[in-house]
Amino acid sequence: MPPGGGGPMKDCEYSQISTHSSSPMESPHKKKKIAARRKWEVFPGRNKFFCNGRIMMARQTGVFYLTLILILVTSGLFFAFDCPYLAVKITPAIPVVGGILFFFVMGTLLRTSFSDPGVLPRATPDEAADLERQIDIANGTGSGGYRPPPRTKEVIINGQTVKLKYCFTCKIFRPPRASHCSLCDNCVERFDHHCPWVGNCVGKRNYRFFYMFILSLSFLTVFIFAFVITHVILRSQQTGFLNALKDSPASVLEAVVCFFSVWSIVGLSGFHTYLISSNQTTNEDIKGSWSNKRGKENYNPYSYGNIFTNCCVALCGPISPSLIDRRGYIQPDTPQPAAPSNGIAAYGATQSQSDMSPFSSDFKEQHGNFSTNYHVPLHYQHPKSWEELLKSH
Repeated sequence: MPPGGGGPMKDCEYSQISTHSSSPMESPHKKKKIAARRKWEVFPGRNKFFCNGRIMMARQTGVFYLTLILILVTSGLFFAFDCPYLAVKITPAIPVVGGILFFFVMGTLLRTSFSDPGVLPRATPDEAADLERQIDIANGTGSGGYRPPPRTKEVIINGQTVKLKYCFTCKIFRPPRASHCSLCDNCVERFDHHCPWVGNCVGKRNYRFFYMFILSLSFLTVFIFAFVITHVILRSQQTGFLNALKDSPASVLEAVVCFFSVWSIVGLSGFHTYLISSNQTTNEDIKGSWSNKRGKENYNPYSYGNIFTNCCVALCGPISPSLIDRRGYIQPDTPQPAAPSNGIAAYGATQSQSDMSPFSSDFKEQHGNFSTNYHVPLHYQHPKSWEELLKSH
């Protein structure tokens, strides 16, 4: 268009100038965008993640797949070869009840295997260094020679002295009942045990689903075994025992699998029923940490003294939120968890995690009130310090 000519503004094209630095030979339009990474991609523990971090499992999952195969094959044979005969000869309710048990077993198994068991976040280098400086100041050591961190701290929970152990891998003092899983390389809150059959640790956030899994699996195993035997007996009365086995060879396989597995499954269910009724973990029971008698010096401070209350807390209480934001995005200025060193830090890492401090209401409901006499890490000083909270409570 000649100078001075008036034309519509829509005929003019303008290119936006990029304010970001780029090389002289690089066009702003050709500059590649760096995709933001999620936190599960750089998670320091030995875990596998699927579905963009939604599913979290242990690295060794071979036994978990064996569990799936045994349940699916045994149940599939039962529904395919036994249920049609039993539905006609006895009642159609048999396949219905079996189906309900099967779906409940699979649902609780997957919920246990695919969830965060209660992993505690590791300390970042800045958090570990800051806490170490605070400990040096509290001890009056200044910036002199290296002073190794203490290995344990003592807290009082419902009148019972409990030691908090320091984890040199995660750089935290583990909260009460937490332990470090050597297979997953994580500190897990209210650690019960690492179960290869479910392919995950069993801890605070998935214990109830693990218990419901083994309990429902016990009912399903006994249910299948009982009606497989019933199927064989009814056929034997018509055609003889050997002919009955020839007519339904799958029933033999089901009976063998159920017979050898029912004892361990039912026994495991009974053991965890005892643990829930006394509010203990497998880890504590194996170590003999607590006595069931209140008169003993090492009584269990976590028990409510009532079997019904202990069961309600374990099975019906609220599920605490995950402390690791595994699907969150990594911020450029956010420090990552520290590699193994000599620093120490607390297990909280964000403002939301500070709400899970030992003075929060959720923590008190599960662990009871306790007092402490050691220096408090920076994490627990937001929004108030432990000393201020202790005075207020």
